[in-house]
Amino acid sequence: QVQLVESGGGLVQAGDSLRLSCAASGHTFGTYIMAWFRQAPGQEREFVATITRSGEKTYYADSVKGRFTISRDNAKGTGFLQMNSLKPEDTAVYYCAADQRWDTDRAVREFEYTYWGQGTQVTVSS
Repeated sequence: QVQLVESGGGLVQAGDSLRLSCAASGHTFGTYIMAWFRQAPGQEREFVATITRSGEKTYYADSVKGRFTISRDNAKGTGFLQMNSLKPEDTAVYYCAADQRWDTDRAVREFEYTYWGQGTQVTVSS
């Protein structure tokens, strides 16, 4: 079992950058795939990016491809989401998620992740 805690959200202007972190408890972070999802007000939670256990493979939603980068440091038990060229439509609560059942870069649905953080708010003003 793993507990996830996100940090790094905030209020920024369009075009700015933010780096979100996801700290995982325990010493087995490297056995989990990790992902970021987001939920805007009044909308369903949507997939943003995912990374395999080793960090070798990543996959992104089309809406963030080329602007966001997912990464991880297994030794430190931490995942990251670097967000550049932020847009007002990126405003949402961002959640990190993890799962140990498989090792794939194509897990893009919520049910494919067992463990979730509490979320961190990202607000992008125009």
